Amino acid sequence: MRFKGLDLNLLVVLDALLAERNLSAAARRINLSQPAMSAAVARLRDFFGDELFSMSGRERILTPRAAALGPAVRETLQNIQFSFISSDPFDPARSDRRFRIIISDFVTLVFFEKVVERVAREAPAVTFELMPLDGSPDEVLRRGEVDFLITPDVFMSNAHPRVALFHERLVCVGCPTNKQLPRHLTFERYMSMRHVCVRFGRLLKPSIEEGFLLEHGLKRRVEVVVQGFSMIPPMVSGTARIATVPLRLVRHFENTFPLQVVELPLPLPGFTEAAQWPALHNSDPASIWLREIMMQEAELDREIWTGVISGISA
Repeated sequence: MRFKGLDLNLLVVLDALLAERNLSAAARRINLSQPAMSAAVARLRDFFGDELFSMSGRERILTPRAAALGPAVRETLQNIQFSFISSDPFDPARSDRRFRIIISDFVTLVFFEKVVERVAREAPAVTFELMPLDGSPDEVLRRGEVDFLITPDVFMSNAHPRVALFHERLVCVGCPTNKQLPRHLTFERYMSMRHVCVRFGRLLKPSIEEGFLLEHGLKRRVEVVVQGFSMIPPMVSGTARIATVPLRLVRHFENTFPLQVVELPLPLPGFTEAAQWPALHNSDPASIWLREIMMQEAELDREIWTGVISGISA
C-alpha cells in the first residue's frame, strides 16, 4: 500500500530500525533478509531525503529527522494493529499471546504469581515476559512496547489508563534474634541502625521510604543495597540489620525467613499498587481480558487481607 508515494510497509522497517539501532537485528525482528533490509533502508532515505542514521564507531546515531519520526511511526503502527488487525474476538484458550509486563519482584511474589497460575489454567499457550523497572516506563508505554506497568500509582503518569489492584503499607523488619530492634522503634533509633535497602534498575531509583528521607535531607546508615525486595529477608536474617518492606512480603516469607515486625517510625501513608496500560491498547481484547483477570484476583486478595493489615500491630 502506498500513501503519497510512501510504501506503508516501509514504516515497519523504519520502526524496527529505530528500535534496534542495528541493521541485522532489525532485519531479524521483521523477518527480512539482509539485502532486502538494505534496499528498504535505501528507499526510506530516498523518500525522506535524510540519511536517518550515521555510524560513530560501532554505535548507530539517529539523525534529528529519524528521532522525530520515531514516535509518530510507532503510534501509527499501533493504531493499525489495534484498530484493524486485532479486531477479531480474543479466544484465551487458543491464543498464544505474549504479555510484556514491567513489575517488581515484590508484586510478582505476592500477587502476580496468582494471575500467572490462573492464566495457565484458562489460556495454556499464553506466556509472560516480566521485566524490571528501568529507565522511563512512560516512554515504553507511549510506544506500546509493553502491555502493562504495575507499580505504586504515585509513580504513574496521567497519560495512560490504570486500575487499582491493592493497598499496601510499609513496616520495619529485622531478624527475630535481633535484640537491637525494640518493639517500639523511635525515629532516632531507626536512623542509627544498620539498614538493607532496595534501589531499582540501572538508575538506582530509591524505594518509597528512601525517597521520603532524601526529600527531607536525611540519610540513614545503609549497609547493604539490593536489587529487589525478595533479597531483603536473607540479608537481615541472623544479623542486626533492619529493613523497610511491604507487609505482604513479610507474610510471604514467614515460613522460610520469619521476620520480627515493628511499626515504621516515618510519617508515610500506605500506597496503592496499580496496573497501567498504553492508551493505544485500551480496546485490545487481549489486554481487556488480562485486566479483568487482574481485577478479579485483586478482589480475592482484598477479601483475604481484610483485617490482616490492621491486626499486625495488635
